[in-house]
Amino acid sequence: MFRELERINRKLSDDDCICLLKNEMRGVLSVTGDNGYPYGMPMNHFYNEDDNCIYFHCGMSGHRLDSIRKSSKASYCVYDEGYRNNGEWALNIKSVIVFGDVEIIDEEKTVEEICRKLSSKFTDDTEYVNKEIKAFLCKTLLLRLVPAHICGKLVNES
Repeated sequence: MFRELERINRKLSDDDCICLLKNEMRGVLSVTGDNGYPYGMPMNHFYNEDDNCIYFHCGMSGHRLDSIRKSSKASYCVYDEGYRNNGEWALNIKSVIVFGDVEIIDEEKTVEEICRKLSSKFTDDTEYVNKEIKAFLCKTLLLRLVPAHICGKLVNES
C-alpha cells in the first residue's frame, strides 16, 4: 500500500525514525484541505512511546479541523537541522514521514495529560504550563495521528 524508498541505502532504521519523532520539536502536518488542495501546516508534536502515536494540540475550529473531519488521512513530515561533513558544503538531513489517520480527542483528562507532555518538550516551567492549561484546556482538542506507515531517510544535498 505504501511505496518503498527508491534509494534504499538512504533509509533510516525504525529506531532512528522514532528517535527523530521523539526529539524534534516541529514538523509539517498535511491533510486534504478545501477543494481537494493539500493543506500543510507547521505543528509541534509529542510522540507517545506508550501507544506509538503522535499528538498535536489545536483549537475547537478552523481549516485544519474541518479538513480532518472530512478525511482523517494525513501525513506528517519531521526533519532535523542536519550536519555537514568536514570540508563539504552539502548538508545531510534526516527526515521522517508518517502516514496515518488522525483522530480527534476531546476527553479532558487525556487532553491535559498529553498537553503537559508536549509542553515539557519546550519548557520545564511548571507554573507557566499550569497557568496555560488552566486558561486554555476548555478550548483545546488533541489530534492523534495513528501511524499506518513510517519511513525515514538521510538526504545529502549534493
